[in-house]
Order: sequence, then C-alpha cells, then structure tokens
Amino acid sequence: MEGKPRRLPTLIKDSMMRPRHSNTPIVQRTLLSLAVAMVVTGVFPESVHADVTASSAATARKKYDIGPGSLESTLNRFGREAGILLAFPSDLVADLNSAGLRGTYSPQEGLDRLLEGSGLEGFRDSGGKYGLRRTARAQRAGGTEATLEAVRVTAGFADSTATPGRVSARTLERYAANDLEDILAGQPEVSVGGGHGIAQKIFVRGVEDTLVSVSIDGTVQGNRAFHHAGRLQLEPELISRVEIMPGVVDATAGPGALGGAIRFITKDPEELLRRDEKAGALVKGEYTGNAEGYKAHTTVFGRLGGNWSAMASMTRLDQSDYEDGSGERVHSTGSQQESSFFKVVGKLTPEQTLRLTYDRHDNEGMRNQRPQWIRSSWNPAYPMSSERRTWNAGYTWKSDNPLLDLAANLYQTQTDFEQNVIGRWGVYVAQMESTGFDMRNTSVLGRHRVTYGFDYRRDKVNAGSLSNLNEETGNGDVRGFFVQDRIQLADPLHMDIGVRHDRYEVTDDSGTTMKASGFSPNVGFTYALTPELILLAAHSRALRGPGNMDAFKMSVATNAPGLKAEKARSSELGAEYERDRLRLGAKVYETLIDNAIADPLGRPNRYENVGQLKSRGLLLTAGYQWNRLTMAVNFHRNLLTLNDEVPNGYAHNGLGISQGNTVTASLDYTPNDRLEMGWQGRFVRGIDSQSTVVGTIDKPGYGVHDLYARWHPSGRDNYTVSLSVRNVFDKSYLDHATTEDFQHIPGYEGVVGSREPGRELRIGLSARF
Repeated sequence: MEGKPRRLPTLIKDSMMRPRHSNTPIVQRTLLSLAVAMVVTGVFPESVHADVTASSAATARKKYDIGPGSLESTLNRFGREAGILLAFPSDLVADLNSAGLRGTYSPQEGLDRLLEGSGLEGFRDSGGKYGLRRTARAQRAGGTEATLEAVRVTAGFADSTATPGRVSARTLERYAANDLEDILAGQPEVSVGGGHGIAQKIFVRGVEDTLVSVSIDGTVQGNRAFHHAGRLQLEPELISRVEIMPGVVDATAGPGALGGAIRFITKDPEELLRRDEKAGALVKGEYTGNAEGYKAHTTVFGRLGGNWSAMASMTRLDQSDYEDGSGERVHSTGSQQESSFFKVVGKLTPEQTLRLTYDRHDNEGMRNQRPQWIRSSWNPAYPMSSERRTWNAGYTWKSDNPLLDLAANLYQTQTDFEQNVIGRWGVYVAQMESTGFDMRNTSVLGRHRVTYGFDYRRDKVNAGSLSNLNEETGNGDVRGFFVQDRIQLADPLHMDIGVRHDRYEVTDDSGTTMKASGFSPNVGFTYALTPELILLAAHSRALRGPGNMDAFKMSVATNAPGLKAEKARSSELGAEYERDRLRLGAKVYETLIDNAIADPLGRPNRYENVGQLKSRGLLLTAGYQWNRLTMAVNFHRNLLTLNDEVPNGYAHNGLGISQGNTVTASLDYTPNDRLEMGWQGRFVRGIDSQSTVVGTIDKPGYGVHDLYARWHPSGRDNYTVSLSVRNVFDKSYLDHATTEDFQHIPGYEGVVGSREPGRELRIGLSARF
C-alpha cells in the first residue's frame, strides 16, 4: 500500500512536445558513421609486417599462469596473453569450464591443453587468426559443422568493460561491483537508475525491465512487489557472466520478452577449481569510502569424489547513507545485505550433468516510503526489507547422438517484501512466488540445428497485514512450446527461423479471469560479405498476456474490462567488421509494443491498455586490441515514445524513460602478470525542455569516469590487492534512468529520484587458498 503526494494537480490531456537534443538527424549520423567506418577500414591493409608478426606469435612459447574459470573467460585471457587473434561462436563454449593453464606453451599447445575433454579443438587459418571447431569425432556425431554463427566472441574484447551485450566476471571483479548499476555500467544500450540498490530499475533501450524477460540461471523473475522499487536483487560476486539481448529475440528466450531478455548466469565450482585441485577457498574483504561500507565474502569449493563438485558462498555488505557529488547526504540509501549461495554439480555419466542450486539474498534498511523518490514530508523513511530465495535444478545430456542434446530446468523463486509504515497502517507484506520448468532438445540434421521444447511458469502473489497475509491475492500461469532452427544455407549465409506459442491465464484479486494466447515468430539472417564483414538482419514478434499487478497496488487498483495482450514487433539491421585487431559494428533498430499495459496517473487506479510504446535507435561500436591493451567505445542513440509522447519516470512507471545520447568507453591494460589497470567512462547528453502532463522538465547531461587497478603480488591469483575509484571527478548528477526532477512544478515538491554517489573509493583484499 502507499499514500499519495499531498497535492495532485489536475491532469492536462494535451499532446506533448518531444525533447530538444540539438542533434543532427539520426539518418545523417548513420551515413556519417558508415562513411567514417569505410575510411577507417580502408587504411588497414594487409602487410608483410602483419604476416611476420602473426607467424612469430604462432611459434612463440610463453609461460602462463591462468586460473580456473568458464572456458570462455580462460580462452579470452589466453588469447590476450598469447598475443593472438582468437575468435569463436559463443554458444560453442556455453556451459563449459576450464581448470586453467600453467606452464610454458606455444599458442597451439596452450589451446590443446585448455580444450582437453571439451570435444573442441583449436586451429589457425591462413590469415593467422585462431578459431575453435568441434573435433572430428564430434563432427561425425553432430553432422555438418556450422562455421558461421550469429554471435562471435573475440578473445580480449569479451572481457572488455564496454563490450555490448556481455558482462564477464572479470569486469565485475575489476570495479568491485556491488549492485545492478555497477554490473551494467559499461553497457551502452542498458541503463540503471534509482541511486541505491533497492530502488534500482533496469532499462533496455529505454524500456523498463518489467517488459523484459529477466532470469537467473533460467529462473524467471516474474512478479513485482512495488512499482516504486526495483524488482531484482542479486550478489555480483556470484555472477559468471551476464548476457543482454535487447529487442529481437528468438523462440528460446521464453514467453513475454517484449523488450528483449537479460540472463544472469552464476558460477560453477569447476570455474574456481584448478586442474587436479581437490578443494579451495576464496576470502575477500572490501572497504567503501563514500558510504563507510564494509563487505566480506567467503567461498569454499571442492570436488566430491571424481564426478561431483560443490561450492558454498556467504556475503555480507553493510553501508551507510552515501553522499552525492555536491557532498550532500542522500538519505535512506544505507543498507544491510546478506547473501548465501550453494551449488552442487554432478557428472552422472560423461554425457549427463546435474546442477542443484540454492540462492538467497536479503536487503534491509530505513527506506523512503517510495524508495524511487527522495525523502520529503510526505515521503518519510520507514523500515523496509526484501528477501529472495531461489531453488534451481538443471539437467543436461550432451550425447554423441546428433539427435540428442537435452536440457531441462526446474525452479522456484520466492520473494518477500515488507514495509513498516509506523504510525499509519503498520507492517504490510507482499509475498510472491514463481514456479516453473523448461525442457528443450537440440537435434542436428545436416545443415539444420533445431532446438525445440516447452516451458511453463506459475506466478502467485499475495499481500496484506501481518494478521492476514492473504488480504489481496492473484495468480496466473503461462505455458508455451517453441521451435528454433539454425540453418547454414550456404557457406556465407546463415538463417535463424523459429516460432513459439504461449497461452496466458491470470485471475486477479477481484476473481476476474483473463486469458490470452498467440504465436511469436522470428527470422534472422547473417551474411558474410567477406571473411571480415558480416551483414545482419532480424525481425521477431512477442506476445504477453495480462499478468499479476504490483502486489502493493492490489488493494487499490483494478484491471480494466477487456484488457488485451501486449504485442511487440522488433526489427534490426546491422553490420560487424573484424580485421586483425580492429572490430567495428553498426546497428539500427525499432521495437513497437502495442497495447502496452500500465496504470496511468490519476483516478481511478486501473490497469489498462495505454497505447503503443515505440523504441527506435542506433548503436555504433568499435574496439581495438594492441598487445596487452584493449580499447572499446560505443555510441547509442535512443528515442522512446508512448503514442508519440516522450515517457518520463513519474508518469510512465513500468513502461520506460527517456535517455540522452550515450557514449561508453573503456581502456583495459595488463602490463604484466602482476598488474592490471583500466578506465571506463559513461557520457550522456542532456535533454532540454521535455514536456510532461504536469509541466516541462530538463534532464542535464553528465560524464562519469571510473578507474581500477589490481595487483597480484605473486603473479598468480593467490593474493590480490584491488583499488577502484567510481566517479573520479565527484560529479553531482541525476542518472537519466532515475525519476526526473519535478520539484520546480507547484505541488510536486519531493518528486525526484536520488542523485548518484559522488567519488567513491573501494579498496579490497582477497586471498585464495
């Protein structure tokens, strides 16, 4: 439950002007960028010097001390340290781990050692670039091998902070990530606002995460407690990688992925264990200067016999209210957080693997009644807590039979959200539960790689006082089946085509039942115009039926009669260029979400179809790797509209928010095995005179710089001293993903989000035993 601001002006139903960016038109920028890319690529001809360098690197023997981790992360580090160009499709190494590499090897010897038992082998092409392919035995079992994939990963770039679409554990360690904003800081198409953890919301191309499929190890986060707070809490120490798929998605992404999908994948014990190691432990301590915060993390891991491994982690974070860049205390931002994580992985047979996971995250503190806004006379602070508990059982059977590659996932996540509004209605609790499963199989038939399966999820929500936790209830389910075919039409041409069908049914607190069903097709093409240049085109559709409303609003809100399902159409066109150590990319996109569901401002509180949400934009990416230095820079322009009006964080909660043109950039440098350092920046252009239904607002621009350094005294990861500085120049700013400042409008004093932390020094020590 929640109160309202003291004064709510009469809503003005007029058309709104788009904000002024003072930019050249998007088409002009696109043509200019393509022209620049053509010029740049034209000045990198092949040369005798490049051939000599590649040949020298191929025969050079170097000493390596690479710790365990996912196979993708260890290959990335190996490619960077070996000084070779190593590229491979991301799904080729998915779910594979490595015990690391110690000793002196040539590049080919090192690859052979890292890939032992994986069914993969490394090779060097005529141009000196290294790649991965299935071994001869795997190819005989799996049919014709696909040589062109939709996603390519290049060693060095994958661990770069500003690499779009992927976040690695290495990046999170570098900047001592503590929350969602830290995790996604380098992503140009993603923004996180709110200032502090419990208020943070994710926006993908301007679209709020309520319209995006978000999962942790396949466990879908399907409910929402309170529209003034974020819906996801997790511990970055546990993350192996994050995969972001904005806009166009395939049939395997799950139901309701209107604005795309975000997948958080947690670590396996095998990612931590070294080769032939039986057991180990990792202990970390960290101090945060701005909020006077302390963090302690401990993980123990080991092998249980020859075929089983396990890990257990405990993390505690205590921090006070932080100060913004002006030195002003931002009230109600301190917290006490605890997380516990347990995972057991067993090889039932050489082909079959079972994963059992338990994850719990607690967050409590004094919060503003509406955490999304600052403390004010009508938005005082009260005790607030959230607790998420997740169980997950995953099973895979990677058979030599080309028709059998089975994966199944069974999960349940429970979230309790509690607020004690002292002196008014007291303790009010929301409880949410999502239970589901996913089963799929992949069959290889000639040039076809077909994935097919079905999934199901049931969402339950209840809310009430301590005397009756079921004062308000709601429940719903969604069941679907899908098929996705990846086809190698010709050597340079690859096609993805698929479809899924979903059926939704939900019963709200009034007892009203709503149903919706439909198909969601997709198609995509990648064409290798040259070995270096790939052209991309894709289109997908997604459907989401009405679901459970916010738990804290069930007592005051209703669903409009005849509520329609939301339907999304997403299209993308792009190109990727990769030559030697240079990587360039360009993409234009559009997502249209029809029948968007929201509770508009004013009375009555009612969820209804509010119109069409449109997200259009441009993404330009560039990266370069030179020896131990990796550089990346990205430009993202997005225009989000709702019925041709520009959304804002106050009036369009649950839909989206406007974003200024954004540039993200990073430099990562590893001068030797003992030291690594780097910088990242995020620069956002301001938006002037954005019209809203209650007045005109401005969104000032900002530029934020972060630095990190990590020192390994022994040259290995046994002991690590880390230092990171966030917001180096102490910038005082309001993130564009945070509720804008409405306080200059009479009657809206206090309607503004929390400013971001000022300069923040983080010092950490870790020891691995």
